[in-house]
Amino acid sequence: MQTTEQFAQGTKFDRKHHFGLIGLLWTAGLLSGGVCRGQQPEAPAPQPDRVARQKQAASPGAPAPGSPVRLTLEQALALARKNEPTYQSVVTAAGVARETRAQARDALLPSVNFTTSDLYTQSNGKGGVRFIANNTPHEYTSQGNVHQQLDLASWETYRSQAALAAAAKAKAEVAARGLVVTVVQNYFAAAAAEKKLESASRTADAGEKFLELTQALEKGGEVAHSDVIKADLQAQERRRQLQEAKLGLLNARLDLAVLLFPDFNDHFEIGDDLHGNVALPPQPEFESQAAQGNPEIRAALASSEAAAHDVSAARAGYLPVISLDYFYGIDAPQYAVNSSIAGNKVSNLGSSAVASLNLPIWNWGATQSRVRAAELERDQAKRELSFAQRKLLAEMRSLYSEAETALNELAGLQRSAELSEESLRLTTMRYQGGEATVLEVVDAQTTFAQASAAYQDGAVRYRVALANLQTLTGVLTTP
Repeated sequence: MQTTEQFAQGTKFDRKHHFGLIGLLWTAGLLSGGVCRGQQPEAPAPQPDRVARQKQAASPGAPAPGSPVRLTLEQALALARKNEPTYQSVVTAAGVARETRAQARDALLPSVNFTTSDLYTQSNGKGGVRFIANNTPHEYTSQGNVHQQLDLASWETYRSQAALAAAAKAKAEVAARGLVVTVVQNYFAAAAAEKKLESASRTADAGEKFLELTQALEKGGEVAHSDVIKADLQAQERRRQLQEAKLGLLNARLDLAVLLFPDFNDHFEIGDDLHGNVALPPQPEFESQAAQGNPEIRAALASSEAAAHDVSAARAGYLPVISLDYFYGIDAPQYAVNSSIAGNKVSNLGSSAVASLNLPIWNWGATQSRVRAAELERDQAKRELSFAQRKLLAEMRSLYSEAETALNELAGLQRSAELSEESLRLTTMRYQGGEATVLEVVDAQTTFAQASAAYQDGAVRYRVALANLQTLTGVLTTP
């Protein structure tokens, strides 16, 4: 009784000449599945009705009924800026800081108030009052007051609030640039998940065809049953990978939908090509853009400036404060513009002015304590500014090197995907000719699946690296 090896050797010549038709049919089925050669397969020509639907869905705000929203990256960024709560909280903080600065500015200007009151004082029984601070038992006041306070603390407080408003504005820009990275990562992760699903579907189909091939060869006595078992195991693995790819696409789309849509709309299409030609900006141009007006440096610089003004405001507690008040109206026993005294008409309208000087003498060291606290915060703000400057220099080199490395590796990953596809094709042909084992075919299938997935991940990595450059330059590189 022949062993499996003897049987395989004895039938090698027959395998080369008698099952070519089966192998050619299976190879044609495999190639017709559109296995990618590094680049993605050409999409079928869009039908006229589909083109019309895409045009109608070009604007996320007005899609055609029942048609998915076709999102470009720019549209996704606009939706995220509008609906992402973390970014909006930073924008809100910048708005509050701007209003606080306006309030501090208004405190420097004269204020005008109008008061009306009726003051009753107990009479002494002889036409006078028992409280000498008041003029008559019934006294009516109705007057406007112009008030102005002159002190260094208020001026320094305003300058501090202005610097804090500038820092908040810069932090809002930092958050906006960081949001770009998040959107780009989620957007192209969803695009990559679609490509991975297509690849998993093709490899699963190839696994099914290979299983059918080994079963047909086994019936013809060309291969051992162990080849069928191995092909069956491989087909089951490809089915599991297909299910995982479907789950990965679902999660990627849900993550993007949560980020963009307030009503949780997951009925959308990715409009930009993951593998679009996006060039890396020259390093001198990148460094020039990163060094000009970096928001993190602006925020740290404004915070340091605000801390310095806080120190001046605290030291102003040692200085006197001048208050000026001007009153105009009535302050009379009758609530009237005119009154009569001994038959003569007398006007109750009048004015008065008060100037006050408040000179601080002793407050148990509270002012000195406020100065020390402000100086500690100023020193810390200076350290943070220095750190932000050093961090910018390091990030300029690191992020550009990351993008450059991702771009260089992307070309290699594309080449690996092409070679793995060609290897799978040649190995399958060798197996048909009896020159390769089933293990080699399975290994070629696995290598192709891994190389294809790595190519998609590499494309996402490069897009995210470009978005990270935007956090320093403020310019998002697009095709």
